[in-house]
Amino acid sequence: MALDIRGPEADDSTTTSAGHVIVATLAAHGIKRAHVVPGESFLDVLDGLYLSPIKTVVCRHEGGATYMAEADGKMNQLPGIAMVTRGPGAANAHVGLHTAWQDSTPLVLFVGLIPFAHRDREAFQEFDIKAWFDSGAKRVMVLDHAERASEIVAEALFAAMSGRPGPVVVGLPEDVIRQQISSKLHPPIPVATGGMTSTDADALAAALGKANKPLFVTGGNDWTQAGADLLTQWLERHHIPAAAEWRTEGTIPFDSPCYVGPIGYGRPRPTYDLLEETDLLIFVGTVPGDVITDGFLCRQDWRKENFLVTVDPSLRGRSGPVSYQIMAKPDAFVRDLVNILLPVKDEWKSWRERMRAEQESFAMLPSALPSSGQAKMDTLMANLVPALPDDAIVTFGAGEHTNWAHRYFPTRRYASMISARNGSMGYSVPSGIAASLQYPGRRVVTIAGDGEFLMNGQELATAAQYGATPLIIVMDNQEYGTIRSHQEKHYPERISGTQLRNPDFALMAKAFGGFGVRVEHDRDVPSAIEAALSAIDRDKVFALIHLVVEQRIKAY
Repeated sequence: MALDIRGPEADDSTTTSAGHVIVATLAAHGIKRAHVVPGESFLDVLDGLYLSPIKTVVCRHEGGATYMAEADGKMNQLPGIAMVTRGPGAANAHVGLHTAWQDSTPLVLFVGLIPFAHRDREAFQEFDIKAWFDSGAKRVMVLDHAERASEIVAEALFAAMSGRPGPVVVGLPEDVIRQQISSKLHPPIPVATGGMTSTDADALAAALGKANKPLFVTGGNDWTQAGADLLTQWLERHHIPAAAEWRTEGTIPFDSPCYVGPIGYGRPRPTYDLLEETDLLIFVGTVPGDVITDGFLCRQDWRKENFLVTVDPSLRGRSGPVSYQIMAKPDAFVRDLVNILLPVKDEWKSWRERMRAEQESFAMLPSALPSSGQAKMDTLMANLVPALPDDAIVTFGAGEHTNWAHRYFPTRRYASMISARNGSMGYSVPSGIAASLQYPGRRVVTIAGDGEFLMNGQELATAAQYGATPLIIVMDNQEYGTIRSHQEKHYPERISGTQLRNPDFALMAKAFGGFGVRVEHDRDVPSAIEAALSAIDRDKVFALIHLVVEQRIKAY
């Protein structure tokens, strides 16, 4: 069956190019944006975008484009879309693909290819797309038959969303996409969501009934706000605590009495300890992998009780015991969970209260009163957080600067923390731009380190071009801080390869068309925040605060 959106006057003889059909199929399936670095290899697709309702976001580097698309996939129910050219373009895009693979994010990467007739002749920018991407994508498809263009797009979108979400790569030979084909479009392919059977529900209810210290762990990108709200209500009704997988905070609101903090690298010690102490762990939307288990060390005893709620039958990435698997996507699980009503145990209440008290102590803001010395991230967070609306979003990449967001940023909605769980640097600015374009009415805060910022800081040009207005904090400690910490642990007092000399990032922001302010003294932090937020609201531009801090100062 084909979806026909050509209008009532069209007949089956109507034709158009395969490249135009690709764009029309994306639009018909609900895609709103495509993140593009153009190339001559897919000019017909670019031409199809010319009058398309799809917004074409032209980026300055393929890594930035795929990061934006990956962030888009985290915030939506449809895959993010990136388009790049062959060879060098595809190589640059790989970093975003790896992020989508490890973060389980639906993403479709379209790659322009050499003409079909030039294949296997060492043509200009030729590469083997399957050999390059097969080990880090759910599927790699090449459009060798033009008449399958709409079908291939539908299959790619389906593959990215089905089961455990992830990236899909579609190769587009430049001569094939120019061929004329039928303009009829393939319909969307339904994605199975699973759910709890009556046997599953009985098993979960029995396990909860026996447990005195149950703990939910939420994670992944496969939720909706409605599903997150229902789970929060159920947990609060039963006084059962929930932690968040590393860099996915917000599914259970920051202010909920049941939220007990993040679990991942740099986690607060009480949150780490509870993984061993709990007598029933229920993972929803994620599995206990490397980061959660601290390098496959925590929660490895097979006598422990672990329920895993994931639609992925392979449990890819899991470590430690599996007591029971429920084959369901998060919303489908929660839809059935709310029908399980249990008597509330006093032990549940005291367990939740203890862990919640630990989280509240951990997240308590430091003093907002500036010190007499050098600028501090503590002072910035203490002055910024009270000025944020309830629906604020934070984005960041990788590095020690991210821990201030983990500790203090009030994530009160699903997908209000957008980050790279594969630890990929350079993600902060592109994801902040994507969040601002997705939610133009919400406050978006991007926290970047000095080492990370310059990996994709040129995408500030993209922000200026399309009116994205994130507030970007660049924490400048003149080093690759995380690596320096590992270095000090294993090779103390032998600093090598981690020190940086930086430009004036505030001047860079101004050069790209935004607001920029450099802050070296703590006393200037409050006024810098006020000026940056005013510039965003008044002038509708992005703003950047270049915060020059001392080395070796950490959030915790």
